[in-house]
Amino acid sequence: MQIDEEFKRFKQIREELNLTQSAFADELGISATTADIERGRTRIPGQVVKELLKKYHINPLWLFGDSKQKYLQADKLLMSPKVVTVDNAGKDNIVLVSAKAAAGYPNNIGDAQWFESLPAFTIPLPEYRNATFRGFQVEGDSMLPVLHSGEWIVGRALDDWEDVNPKQIYVVVTVDSILVKKIRQESGSTFVDLISSNSEYSPIRLDRNEIKEIWIVNSKLTFDLEADNQPVSLLSLHSEMKELKEEMKKLVKDVVLK
Repeated sequence: MQIDEEFKRFKQIREELNLTQSAFADELGISATTADIERGRTRIPGQVVKELLKKYHINPLWLFGDSKQKYLQADKLLMSPKVVTVDNAGKDNIVLVSAKAAAGYPNNIGDAQWFESLPAFTIPLPEYRNATFRGFQVEGDSMLPVLHSGEWIVGRALDDWEDVNPKQIYVVVTVDSILVKKIRQESGSTFVDLISSNSEYSPIRLDRNEIKEIWIVNSKLTFDLEADNQPVSLLSLHSEMKELKEEMKKLVKDVVLK
């Protein structure tokens, strides 16, 4: 392996995290920017290698070309949101990601300005406290009959694979898309299967390293409410109640006579 390959891989990590050279330097505890390292003017300090392993689980052997395994401790990969916006009171907003905005979400996952351009709101209920939530618009019919295209779902940020439940529905943000699926893990493997509720769709197999964020769906907003196919009138209810009273009187009379 050429000696400058480590610098290319170092730059690749920063770009995958969608961080500027200055922001990446702050994350790694470097006084300036990472520009000199990326250009090959400065060797990667041991402290930086340590921080890459500690914060992002980057395998040092991969970084220097001695291993094909990029990540260590794959079961502890960080999936928490990179950007969180707040309201005037300093409380976390629930940012809404429409079907249209979802196309650009993976590429802007660390861009605070992009997230601030999206609509956001808060829900003053105890179920939406002490965690980060995000709203996503459902697109397509892969999760029928549970979720319909156009509906909005709200998810709570998840950052530990141990909390993944195969019965739950999740919003899975990959390197190039947003998917709403159930997650089935394979024992002893870094691969997972993303399962649709609609049986017409086959499972999607992914390596965990391809997943950037996971949100556990805990609520749904829908604006397509349909009335019952058999409407009940007040007159029919009154009639049924009258008949029930007559039946009760007859039953009581029979008991007394006996």
